[in-house]
Parts: sequence; C-alpha cells; structure tokens
Amino acid sequence: MERDARFLVDLHRDHHPVVHELGQHYLVDTSVLNASIELAGDISEQHILEIGCGPGSLTHHLLGAGARVSAIEIDEGSLEHMHLHFEEEIESNRLMLIEGDALTVQWPSDIDAIVANIPYQISSPLLERMQRELRTIPAVLLVQDEFAERMAMAIGPLDRGPLGLSLWLDYDIELARRVPPSCFSPQPRVTSRLIRLEPINRLEALGSEIDRRMFRQVTSQCFSDRRRKLRNLLKKSPRRLSRIPGWHRERWKGAIQSLRTHPLMEERPDMLEPEDWLQLCTDISSFEL
Repeated sequence: MERDARFLVDLHRDHHPVVHELGQHYLVDTSVLNASIELAGDISEQHILEIGCGPGSLTHHLLGAGARVSAIEIDEGSLEHMHLHFEEEIESNRLMLIEGDALTVQWPSDIDAIVANIPYQISSPLLERMQRELRTIPAVLLVQDEFAERMAMAIGPLDRGPLGLSLWLDYDIELARRVPPSCFSPQPRVTSRLIRLEPINRLEALGSEIDRRMFRQVTSQCFSDRRRKLRNLLKKSPRRLSRIPGWHRERWKGAIQSLRTHPLMEERPDMLEPEDWLQLCTDISSFEL
C-alpha cells in the first residue's frame, strides 16, 4: 500500500496506544499537510526541524517536498514506527530521528526552518526556546487557534499580552487556515490554526538596545492585572529583575520614580501599542544610579 498520512496514522494506532499526556492528536487531512508545506515555501534541499513527528504524516510531506528532516520525538512507540516505515530515508540520511524532549535535547545547529505540528501543552516554552536559539529562521507551526491569535495579537487589545509582545520583537506573524478537530485522529476538543513566523529583528530595526529580558519582565508584570494603571503595576520591581545584569531593586525604584510624570504611566496595559512598550522599557533601562 502506498504510504500516505491516513495509512501512517492508522498503522501507528493499530500497534501503539495514544498517550494523552503527550497531547497525541495526529494530523490526517492531506489538504492541511499540503498547506503547511505551501506556507513554508520552497524547502527543497533545506534542513527542516520537525518537533513531535508522531507517525510521520508531516514528515512524509516534508520529505516529498525535497527537504532533509531532523525530527524530534519523545514517544518510544512513535520512534519504533518511524524506524520501521522510514528505513530508506533514515539510511540515506534524508531523515534523522532525535529521541528525547524537544525542550531539552540539543537541536541541530544548521537548521534552515522549523515546520511542526507541535504538542499544544509545550507551545509556550517551545516558543521561548525558539526565540533564544533559532529566532533568525522562519517557522510554520500548527497550534491551538486561540493560542495562535494571542501569538499574532490578532484581535486588538483582547489578544495583546506578554506572549504576542515577546514574539513581536523577533517575528512578523501570519495567521493561515483554521483546522477543525475532524482533521485529526484522535480528534482534539479544540480548533487548531496554521501560523507562519517570519524573522525580523525589531530591536535593530528600531535602533533599540534594551535587554529582551527587561522587555519580557515588564510586560509580564503589567499584564498580570489589566485593570490597573502602569504607575501602580510598576511600583514593585519584577521578581526576576536580578537576572538582568546591572539591575537590582534600588535601581528599579529610582527608574520608576524618575518616570512618575511619563504619559504612559497613566495608561492601562491594554492601551499601549507594541512600540509604546519598547519606548517605556528603553526609558526604564536608561536610568543609572
């Protein structure tokens, strides 16, 4: 039988039970898999990182598009299945399987792009690792629909928050097609969304030299209570401030005191645009004792 997504998933499920703790919902809809490849662009001869390959339905399409694939997988049953049904590609070095947790295993250093249907429960820490280590390469991800809208800050103030603001520093984000539960086996309870992350260095583009950790700590603290004004939210220093070189409580106290008449300090978090957050963090960072 010719190998395709449905065949690979059905064969895997016949021999290996679904591990719900790993968020195993396997994509079987060929049109969605093709849309992922199309969104990634020309990946022929490129080295693609796939996170959570499962039965290999996306892997099959990536290989079919001419890519060389490094696929990370933590589930032993899935790895056994992949070794059995992708033996030729593994032997020819077109496919390399990496066993382990995608959050902790070493990622290849020569990746051209990430294309993955990621386990939804590790979406946030996975994006954090991408920003730390591979923020200069594009990514096409399948994530939960609501999470995708927060990534892209798609619905004005409602979706504005630390996640989208952090990603805004490093990516232009394109929301693509929604993917209903019926496209998976077994079916999840949520609608999913394809999303493309195109690298852009906004700090460089806007001439800013602030520490990314400062930006994330300030936005996270402020969005902990959207109803309060920034002057009240920033009175207390961020919990992890000391992790930023040169910063401590006294310097923070002085910085916020120096900005007491700053117009942004009278606003609530939802009212600020991304550029406002960058300006505020730049003004905080410029304070010296």
